[in-house]
Amino acid sequence: MSNLAYDSPSDGAELSQHDLDVMQTLRPVPRISIQAFCETDSVAGPIGRAGEDRRMAKAHLQVHMGGIETAIEVYSGAPTPNLIILESRSEPKSLLEALHRLSEYCDPSSKVVVIGHYNDVALYRELIRSGISEYVVAPVSTADVVSVISSIFVDPDAEPIGRSIAFVGAKGGVGSSTIAHNIAWAMSSLFKSEVVVADLDLAFGTANINFDQDPAQGIAEAVFAPERVDEVYLDRLLAQCAEHLSLLAAPSTLERVYDFDAEAFASIIDTAQRSSPMLVLDVPHIWSGWSKNTLLRADEVVITATPELANLRNTKNMVDMLKRLRPNDPPPRLILNQAGVPKRPEITAKDFAEPLGISPLAVIPFDPLLFGNAANNGRMLGEMDAKNAVVQTINEIAHVLTGRSEAKAKKASALGGILSRLKARKK
Repeated sequence: MSNLAYDSPSDGAELSQHDLDVMQTLRPVPRISIQAFCETDSVAGPIGRAGEDRRMAKAHLQVHMGGIETAIEVYSGAPTPNLIILESRSEPKSLLEALHRLSEYCDPSSKVVVIGHYNDVALYRELIRSGISEYVVAPVSTADVVSVISSIFVDPDAEPIGRSIAFVGAKGGVGSSTIAHNIAWAMSSLFKSEVVVADLDLAFGTANINFDQDPAQGIAEAVFAPERVDEVYLDRLLAQCAEHLSLLAAPSTLERVYDFDAEAFASIIDTAQRSSPMLVLDVPHIWSGWSKNTLLRADEVVITATPELANLRNTKNMVDMLKRLRPNDPPPRLILNQAGVPKRPEITAKDFAEPLGISPLAVIPFDPLLFGNAANNGRMLGEMDAKNAVVQTINEIAHVLTGRSEAKAKKASALGGILSRLKARKK
């Protein structure tokens, strides 16, 4: 016996915590064409938002209002895409009849997903037996849509794709690269897991200096010859920095200009993610098509800032923009660096965080001796002084970013109090 499901509204623009958790487990959808035919705004909305999600960046999605009858009209004179999503409020018998008429115009290779309003096991079994890829009962969320598409087109037996973390500074000179490199080193040494660092600042990158490397080749060879990029070629370009840490070094020369199109690094990042469980992207402080795309598609974004007004303005702009570009992901992480510079007026961690709506993952105090010695010797902070409080903070960040622990309010408060203690000490 059929039960008509309630036509309640969709998830809206905000996803629940459960949906956010689901989205974090999904892998990118390949380059496919998708057309959806919807009868209600409550279904068309989540599908449209799914098309804007970073996991769907390669897919081409079109949403049409009108159900199966509209699809029949369209495909009677046009080829069908890789995937057709159909919403129907019809009862089971009418739905099956309409799908039978549509099948006369469908290419055999096209997949079909039906979003219905009847919660009927018998209908589900009949649809699957008829060759429908999936039947989903409305209402649906954006996470439901992306999850269904991913389940159809992403091979579950394929090699897992590594996690990418993009580090970017709110302003030049805030230490984003140094933080990125030290966290990458901590991940590789603490967890004995393979980590690749990609230095995307081809003109002025510092990863080769920080890791004391001088490779003959690096990321420039890949970005200027995208047709050659595969896992074997990329492996030849990697410089080994530690037992479990490799580097795609920047040339750090000005012999040519580095003007790239928006997709210039996409294939390199995709290939690197297939080769390593963790990819750290050192993104320079610029705003271009490719840097925007890199931040948009990363699994996680970490913004490094110093506690000053210009940094607060830039961080606010970046956080707001990334929230709009990545509506189905958690907000970017924030690290406050170089806190407690003598005689410098600073914004407290609490006042810095308030307009952003996010709490700092960590507050790292100004320690020129530790950072200066490490930089001048081409060593990581953990190699210079493993027991230093800053190194312990770096290790805690590595745990959080790899999902091995959560950022706790108590711990964040303790880190945030470093600045106030430093100021009190100077008085």
